[in-house]
Amino acid sequence: MPAQLLLKGRGLVECPRWHKGELWFADWTTGEIRVLEEKGQSRLVVPAKAPPLSFDFSPDNELFVVQSASSSLLRFDGEGLKEFAALGPGRWNEIVIDAAGRIYVNGPSLMLILRDGSVETQAEGFQFPNGMALSQDGRTLVCAESWARQLTAFDVAPDGQLGNRRIWAELPGPPDGICFDSQGAIWYADVPNAYCRRVREGGEILDEVKVDRGAFACMLGGNNRSTLFITTARWFGMDKMDQIAGTGQIVSVEVNDPGAGWPYN
Repeated sequence: MPAQLLLKGRGLVECPRWHKGELWFADWTTGEIRVLEEKGQSRLVVPAKAPPLSFDFSPDNELFVVQSASSSLLRFDGEGLKEFAALGPGRWNEIVIDAAGRIYVNGPSLMLILRDGSVETQAEGFQFPNGMALSQDGRTLVCAESWARQLTAFDVAPDGQLGNRRIWAELPGPPDGICFDSQGAIWYADVPNAYCRRVREGGEILDEVKVDRGAFACMLGGNNRSTLFITTARWFGMDKMDQIAGTGQIVSVEVNDPGAGWPYN
């Protein structure tokens, strides 16, 4: 299915989030969190630092941010980023927040951060943990393991604790950003293969959107939450971020099954 070009000329665009009728995204090249506007424009909301740069929204619309090599989870207070919780050393990567406001962050390990700022380790031993998503009922958390070429699932207990770790789907390529739809399938972005694919638990491929450069992340939003937004860019490596500048794009395609679960607010 063909994709519509919405934005071009950015850097490494990542972490799309549909929030209050707008598409938010991070530009890792410039170190910014921005909002997509009409006519191929975007506006700056949060200047941050070097990548990885990921963010999500709590149920009460607070913005939480993970940035490169930070030992902390940060909260945006409308003027700047302030420490909310200490994560410990390492390169922290992705974040997803559930309907109860519990925060999950991955990196050296997968951490649960509660509303009071307390931090609990949930799982370790990942092969490059990447995108995360929670199912519509909030009972399953899935984490993309890029180097393992798989989606890894956990059961979510009523208190937010994770258990019953298992392979949700083995994939032909390395998954990056992911999102659930209303049928319990997952869309995942694949950088080297330049596509987003829809897969059900067990690994059956259901659909594919091909793009002309690396697909880094995807998010279901828009009217009825049936627009699949995909962030794309030419990929030359983290040490060549300057070469990615200008190649970043956001494209979209309409799909049959709307989004469900989180990230979403």
